[in-house]
Amino acid sequence: MTNTAEQLQTISVGHTPDMDDAFMFYAIADGLIDMQGMKFNHIVEDIQALNERALRAELDMTAVSAASYHTICDDYAILSVGSSVGVNYGPLIISKTAQSVEDLKGKKIAVPGLQTTAYLLMRLAVGEVEAIPMPFSDIPQAVLDGKVDAGLVIHEWQLTYHDSGLLPIIDLGNWWHQQYKLPIPLGLNLINRRLSPEDQVRVATVFRDSVLYSLTHQEKAMEYAMQYARGTDVKRSKQFVAMYVNEDTLTFNEDCRKALEILYTNAFNQGLIDRIPPRDIVEPTPIAE
Repeated sequence: MTNTAEQLQTISVGHTPDMDDAFMFYAIADGLIDMQGMKFNHIVEDIQALNERALRAELDMTAVSAASYHTICDDYAILSVGSSVGVNYGPLIISKTAQSVEDLKGKKIAVPGLQTTAYLLMRLAVGEVEAIPMPFSDIPQAVLDGKVDAGLVIHEWQLTYHDSGLLPIIDLGNWWHQQYKLPIPLGLNLINRRLSPEDQVRVATVFRDSVLYSLTHQEKAMEYAMQYARGTDVKRSKQFVAMYVNEDTLTFNEDCRKALEILYTNAFNQGLIDRIPPRDIVEPTPIAE
């Protein structure tokens, strides 16, 4: 028997207004897969706002910066589906003039949030700076206007910064790969522990099926994702989505889990986080052979 709308269990889910998140949620948003008796109420906000919501455990499922998990791990477990993982690429520090990493120490740098993984990686790679938090979309212009000495860019700005004549100083994903020969988990999707274990698995399964659907119907999923392109052309939009919706997004494999452990251990040892969070990971129902 088909559930009526009144009988459906509502799951509040937070994700960003970015093409990679939209691509993953396409099948859920359009009801193209088995929803397991659930409906998803979408809250679309930038990652820093979602990090702050997670501090209050507001949402049943949410995207967050991996760097923020140590503050919310009592309320949330990690879903094995939906992570944003960089493989030899990641957030970039950019400026108007050529600079070395050593030049950045103590400088005024625009950052997309103090709880973001980009900011944590910058502190690990560069050391102390004067961080100026601002919306990620405002960072390149702040650099161009001379309001800051450099900017830490994420999302599509990783591909388009040079269109404005800006120069790269360091790719933090590449720096991480050189250090550890591992991918870098930048964003995680979390599930609220207030849901029963059975419901956690159902949510993970629906989300896994949505990502799989998009990967096998890429043209339609990209059409949906392009509503969040923010002026990025189709070619670079596809490139950006392919960077962050991949095999690691579906499985969060052992290399990703090892990298997450190293990230938290290093940050803890340098006094940048107050504890190393547990690696509690919720897996979806296996796909039938």
